[in-house]
Amino acid sequence: MFTTDWKPNKSSPVPLHKQITDFIKEKISNGEWTIGYRLPPQRTLAKELGVNRSTVVTAYDELLADGLIEGKSGSGTRVVNNTWNLLATTPPPDWNSYVKVGTHQPNLPTIQEINKAEFIPNIIRLGTGELSPNLIPSTSMKKIFHQLSNREISYGYEEPKGLLPLREQIVNYLKTFGISASPSSILIVSGALQALQLISVGLLHKGSTVLTEKPSYLHSLNVFQSAGMHLTGIPLDKKGIRANLIKQYKKQQKAALLYTIPSFHNPTGTLMTMERRKQLLDTCQQEQLPLIEDDVYRELWIDENPPKPIKAFDKNGLVLYLGSLSKSLSPGLRIGWIVGPEPVVEHLADIKMQTDYGSSSLSQWAAVEWFSSGLYYKHLNEVRKQLKTRRDFTLDTLNRYFSDIAVWDKPSGGFYIWLRILPSLSMRKLFEMALTEGILLNPGNVYDTQVEQYLRISYSFASLPNIHDGLQRLSKIVKTIAK
Repeated sequence: MFTTDWKPNKSSPVPLHKQITDFIKEKISNGEWTIGYRLPPQRTLAKELGVNRSTVVTAYDELLADGLIEGKSGSGTRVVNNTWNLLATTPPPDWNSYVKVGTHQPNLPTIQEINKAEFIPNIIRLGTGELSPNLIPSTSMKKIFHQLSNREISYGYEEPKGLLPLREQIVNYLKTFGISASPSSILIVSGALQALQLISVGLLHKGSTVLTEKPSYLHSLNVFQSAGMHLTGIPLDKKGIRANLIKQYKKQQKAALLYTIPSFHNPTGTLMTMERRKQLLDTCQQEQLPLIEDDVYRELWIDENPPKPIKAFDKNGLVLYLGSLSKSLSPGLRIGWIVGPEPVVEHLADIKMQTDYGSSSLSQWAAVEWFSSGLYYKHLNEVRKQLKTRRDFTLDTLNRYFSDIAVWDKPSGGFYIWLRILPSLSMRKLFEMALTEGILLNPGNVYDTQVEQYLRISYSFASLPNIHDGLQRLSKIVKTIAK
C-alpha cells in the first residue's frame, strides 16, 4: 500500500503533472527510489495525491521520455535509471537485488498494510494487540524515571545476561506463580520477539521444524522462517493445543521444538487447562521435544488466576519460559526475559551481546523500580479491572450487532476475541472495505493461511466509543458483502 506525506499544491502556477514529475525525480535523485523500484500504479498514485489519473499519466510519460522509468506489461513501471547513472559509465548498485536476496523475509503483505495503517489519523484499530494509551501508567512511569535521575545508576552496557538487580526481582516475581529460578538462569531481552529471534538463530539447525498451535501468532511473523525453519500447526480445542497429536506430528515432521502460548492464546484467546498443561509437558518429556512457553499474557487474567505455568512443573530443564512487560505495562520499555537451563541462557546471552550489547540499561533500571516498589502489582490490578470492563462491553456490542452473522467464545483474559464470520465471504474484500471506512482489522488468515472466516477482535486498545462504532459499522459491511 503506497502512502506519502507529499501532496501537489493545487494553487501553484506550476502545472500539477510537472509538480509530480519533479517529486518523483527528487525521490530518484536522492536515492530513495532506487533502480528496480516499482512505482505505484497510476490509479493508486492519483488517489493518494488527490489528482486525476490523466495527470499522473502525463507525469509518467515525461519520466519515460527522460529515460528514468520504464513500463512493462504485467510487471508495472520501474525505475531504470537515475540522473547520475545517465552521466556515469559505471552504474550504481541495484539495491533492489540486494533486498530480494536478504535472508530475512519481509512481513506478509497484509501485516505490512496493518503496520502502515495503524498510523492513519483517527483510524479505529479493532485488532491491535496492545494496551490502550489510557491503560499505560504514564504518571507513574514519569515518577519512576524522575526517581532514577536522583539515584546512582549505571548508564553503560550491562553484563551479558542483563542487569543483576532486575534478574533478582524477576526471581521473586516468578516465585509468585510457582517457578523456581536463579538469576543466572535468566536472560533479559528486548521483548519476547527478540527471545524468539535469539532462539531461532542460536539453538536450531537450518531446515528444522517448529511445532505450534494452529492458528498461531508465529504465523504472522517470519522470525523462524527467515532463519530457515519450517512451521507446522497442531490443532487447538477449547482446552488448548491437542497434546495427544504431538507424538505423531513430531515423527512425521522430525520436529525440533514446540512453541505454545498457553495463557490467553494469541489469536484465539484460549486458556490451556491445568490437565492439558501437564499432559503437554509429559508428552514433550517422553518425546524429548524442547518447549518454548510464551507467557506474555499471563497477568492479564480477568475472571480468575490462570493455572500455573508449564515451567512450574518442569524438573528436567525442557522448557524455555518467556515473559515480558510489553503487554502488561508498556511496549515502549522493551523489557522481557527468558528463563531456562544455564548453558542455554549463557549461549543466548552471548548471541545477544553480538547483536545489540544488551537491552537498554535505563529501561532495565526502570523495571527494577516497578517490581521493587510494588507499583507493578498495583498496576496489574487496575489493568484487570479495565480489561474486564472492556471485554464485557465488547461482548455486549457483539451480541447486539453480530448475533446473526458470527459466533465467538467469551475469553477469560488477555486481549482477544476470536470471531468466526458465518456468511461465506472474501476476507480480503472485508479488510479493504473496512479500511476504506476507517476501520483496521486483523484477518484470521495472517495467523493461519487456511483460516478464512475469522477476525481477531481486540478489546484492549480502541476506546469504548470506537469499539462500539467500529463493530456497528463492521456488521453493516459484512451484511453488505454477504448479500
